[in-house]
Amino acid sequence: MDFAPPPQRKTGESIVPMINVVFLLLIFFLMTSEIKAPEPFEISLPTADRLSVPESELTLHVSKEATIRFDDFQGDTAWARLGGQIDANSILKLRIDAALPAPELAKLLQRLTPLGAASVEIVAVQK
Repeated sequence: MDFAPPPQRKTGESIVPMINVVFLLLIFFLMTSEIKAPEPFEISLPTADRLSVPESELTLHVSKEATIRFDDFQGDTAWARLGGQIDANSILKLRIDAALPAPELAKLLQRLTPLGAASVEIVAVQK
């Protein structure tokens, strides 16, 4: 009879540290990423030679058919909501479709004037 202890199997490397690293990376990317809301409708932005990044919390979206959206509201409701949030220190960011006719843009700017924003900036892409 053989009473010798059975030979032990060779154990491989533990994968627990690798799993820990993967979860730490996952947590890091979740904490540092920003979730951006989808655009309300497809907009082809105008082009510009020089760009500056508008820093504004207020964004008004305007389609090529002159449909406006602000904070998930459309039309007159969007205008009312915008009027309630804008003040003399506000900077309004306009995301306007490049195909919007100039007379429609002029009407839009005339309607924005009485709301009293400090400035209005149009978002564009580099040529």
